[in-house]
Amino acid sequence: MLVKSSGIPVFPSIFDDFFRDWSATNFSDTNTTLPAVNIKENENEFKVEVAVPGMDKNDFKIDLDNNVLTISSEKTENKEDKNEHYTRKEYSYQSFKRSFNLPKTIVDSDKIVANYKNGELTIVIPKREEAKPIPARLIEIQ
Repeated sequence: MLVKSSGIPVFPSIFDDFFRDWSATNFSDTNTTLPAVNIKENENEFKVEVAVPGMDKNDFKIDLDNNVLTISSEKTENKEDKNEHYTRKEYSYQSFKRSFNLPKTIVDSDKIVANYKNGELTIVIPKREEAKPIPARLIEIQ
């Protein structure tokens, strides 16, 4: 559920605690573009989807340190074309880093998995069994 207040999205408190650096834009403090991130939750897991087309799975580094999940990437590309009339050398450098605080009591950090397919990096963060909702049951009167 997304609620607007003064034009800035506000997530329910679990998202405020879980993903502290979420903002309304995809720009960093240095005004460089960060990849768009979607965060989904169901009763069993959180799913983080990062839009990063044109990359390879080996371009990413995902670390978990003291319940801080950090997704980073660094890619350098050099091209040089020569013929008798011109010389052209192009290079590009792309990098980003996003960090998310994971609550100890809700997620099972030992079972986090990541997949990169069709320009999207997906990280599945399972919930602990004790954090999952307990289904309603009928109590029989004896």
